[in-house]
Amino acid sequence: MQLNKFIRYSVLVVGLSLYSTSCKDYLDVNQSPNAVVDAPIEQLLSSSTVSIGFFAGSDLHRYSSLLAQQFSGQGQGATTQTQEFDRYNIQGSDLNNVWNFAYATILSDLELIIQKAASENSPHYAGVAKVLKAYMYQLMVDAWGNVPYTEALKFTSNTAPGFDNGEAIYEDLNRMLDQAILDLNATASVKSPGTNSTIYTGAYGTSKARWIKLANTLKLRMYLHQSKKDRAGAVQDITTLINSGATFMDANADNFQMSFINEARRQNPIHQFELDRANQFFPAHTLVDLMNQRSDPRRSRYFTPFPFTRPFETATFTGAKTGDAPSFKYSRMHTYLRGDTTNANAVTPQADGSIRNTDYTYNGTAAVRMLTFAEYNFMRAEAAVYGAPGVAQDFFQAGIRASMTAVGVPTALIDAYVAANGTLAGAEQDQVRRIIEEKYIANYGVIMESWSDWRRTGYPAINFPVNALTAFTPRSLFYPQSEIDLNPNAPAQKADMSERVFWDVQ
Repeated sequence: MQLNKFIRYSVLVVGLSLYSTSCKDYLDVNQSPNAVVDAPIEQLLSSSTVSIGFFAGSDLHRYSSLLAQQFSGQGQGATTQTQEFDRYNIQGSDLNNVWNFAYATILSDLELIIQKAASENSPHYAGVAKVLKAYMYQLMVDAWGNVPYTEALKFTSNTAPGFDNGEAIYEDLNRMLDQAILDLNATASVKSPGTNSTIYTGAYGTSKARWIKLANTLKLRMYLHQSKKDRAGAVQDITTLINSGATFMDANADNFQMSFINEARRQNPIHQFELDRANQFFPAHTLVDLMNQRSDPRRSRYFTPFPFTRPFETATFTGAKTGDAPSFKYSRMHTYLRGDTTNANAVTPQADGSIRNTDYTYNGTAAVRMLTFAEYNFMRAEAAVYGAPGVAQDFFQAGIRASMTAVGVPTALIDAYVAANGTLAGAEQDQVRRIIEEKYIANYGVIMESWSDWRRTGYPAINFPVNALTAFTPRSLFYPQSEIDLNPNAPAQKADMSERVFWDVQ
């Protein structure tokens, strides 16, 4: 694996430093000779893709997975931060870091790539950066609603950007993705991405098609998000996109994901959190119970059993519930999110059937998955139920198969599961429920999307925490308190987290 495939945070280039003005005189005492004042476009892309991979497995992923009840912040003993988040005690100050990371590091680097690509006649780089920028802004709108957009990423020329309407941002992201595809298809480009990208790495002749598929699949995701607000308009947009001849993900090899390596601080961030903050997260009962009802064979890769027994294929799995008494008597996250283990046969359970956080040694190389071929199929299935092109059941079964194949489930078990659980029947809402439930299982570990699906459809049915600090399940996040305090053009802080993003109409 190439050394330059993983760039440490210490070498991430902050956009502000690249665009600060300095005297050209080599004797300028105000200019440090050791300061980084520019970076090649290749390094900026490495930094951006690494940062996106870490972002997608970090704070915003944890918040959305708690709210969707794929994770539980059960904790052990004294009250922990994740226990508080699990009962909806999320404050604006908790969101400062994730917001700053998104804007000051990821989006600023992507904007620099776009600008440098224009000046260096390298549209292939611009195309990749625009796809990634659209992806990041889709997450930002879905989490917060209105966010800085048209006035953002101006560096020193505007340090207090206003906030744009989320719906207007979505509309512009579609235009950005169209332009990205044109850039990616440009016949001439002085430079083209290669192994310096940690996502779709390799020769541009191979990765180009995957970036284009991602752009179209991301457009499909955004159109589907808006189906709650305007069903007919969403179906029309999806139909037009499909009939345009657009290419979409057509295999697990097209998954938008980033892999990690087994070195300290370069491992999967979900796994790293488990090492740094032991016993903060357990699989949530909503997800585990849904899979138990179907004897889902993915459980043996998703979770460890509780009580711990072998073989996993016939074991019992138990999820944690918000408000439960402190305990270790639950399943734990396993190889799908943490990477392969090197000591599976050495694990010995405690007397109560539980295992310790350190009993397994994981290598941390599991990918962080951000948009997958399985999700694409479930989106097409739901859209087909609403009237868009395609056969809903065919896409539904393809989504199940794609997920199980990615997990490593044997073909015979996949066939048996599809035979038992792969039929769509009943009214439209019954079919949508089945699609979203399977999508929810497949999207274990995917940032934001299961929470967004619940806000759109009401599925899967999640259980309101008995110790919740609100009378509702949050529908958006507070604005970061640092932005409210330091940006005079920021809106007033939300009264609470019941405020809905534009597509989440009542």
